[in-house]
Amino acid sequence: MLTVGRWARRLAHETAIHRLDAESALPEPPATRYADAFAVDGIDEFLTFFVPRRAAQQDGVVRIEAGDREWTVVLRSGEVPALGDGPADLTITGSPDDVYRALWGRPNTARMVGHVALTEPLAAP
Repeated sequence: MLTVGRWARRLAHETAIHRLDAESALPEPPATRYADAFAVDGIDEFLTFFVPRRAAQQDGVVRIEAGDREWTVVLRSGEVPALGDGPADLTITGSPDDVYRALWGRPNTARMVGHVALTEPLAAP
């Protein structure tokens, strides 16, 4: 169930991503960086709200490391991705801001090591 708090969280991150899109259209985009706490919350929101709403097309384990937080997403073909455990087939690391951008498919400097095709089931809508 979506509460007022969940809607506020969802809208804050939706607005933040649209801001990046609008700024990227400028001749000289500003160097917008999101605070670590906001970006970490956005990563968590993305992984717990969006990712479980679609079925994976391949098997694998993706580890996401941003700042002092870590998430492990287990992908099973035909099943809904879920947070879990296991050895990573793909690791995405970087500052919280860069990992946040990477998950949303925006320009970033996050590092991806492993089977990069596993990002497809995580691709932002």
